[in-house]
Amino acid sequence: MSDDDRYERGTEMIKKVYAGDVAVPPKGALAFTDLMIESLFAEVWTRDVLSIRDRRLILLGAIGALGEKDTFAIQVKASLKNEELTPEQLREVVIMLANYAGYPRAAGVLGVVEEQIAAVAKEQVEE
Repeated sequence: MSDDDRYERGTEMIKKVYAGDVAVPPKGALAFTDLMIESLFAEVWTRDVLSIRDRRLILLGAIGALGEKDTFAIQVKASLKNEELTPEQLREVVIMLANYAGYPRAAGVLGVVEEQIAAVAKEQVEE
């Protein structure tokens, strides 16, 4: 597969993963994003062994354990918009994080979850 094909495949997957909310920069704008799109999104997210929902749960666990609130918010919003996880399931993710990554980490993302649930609900009403 050519780099152009990988970039296109990765671009389509990033749009799908993030429900169209993440702007994809043009190829060549940044070497970092080119590599991310051609590798992570074209080669990893497109593998069919795990569903996007399964990958999202793994990602939520990893970034939640790291305390990455901004990235966690993006993932929560995408999971809601793509109907992969319900608000109740996302709250359960925080409960699991509390017990495996610690209460301070989980408490840090609990507000993020509630903010994104409210934001997506508001978007749905406005549509």
